Amino acid sequence: DHRKRDIIKKLTHVQHDHHDAIISTQHIHIDHDNCLEILAVRGTPTEIDAILKGLKAVKGLKHASLAAGSTGRHLS
Repeated sequence: DHRKRDIIKKLTHVQHDHHDAIISTQHIHIDHDNCLEILAVRGTPTEIDAILKGLKAVKGLKHASLAAGSTGRHLS
């Protein structure tokens, strides 16, 4: 809910703290009261976990989840 006090500022702050791992962001307006923020990230599991924990700590955020993928290049 973008009307929650300082939520956009707090989310942006988390993103700036991890700017080296964030490849892209997308902001989608779901309806008048709700938006969806999608982050595409690249990094170590530790870095990505830190981003997710930082986002989940933002009061007013309704949901945060991770969908992981790999090129498979370094798996064997």
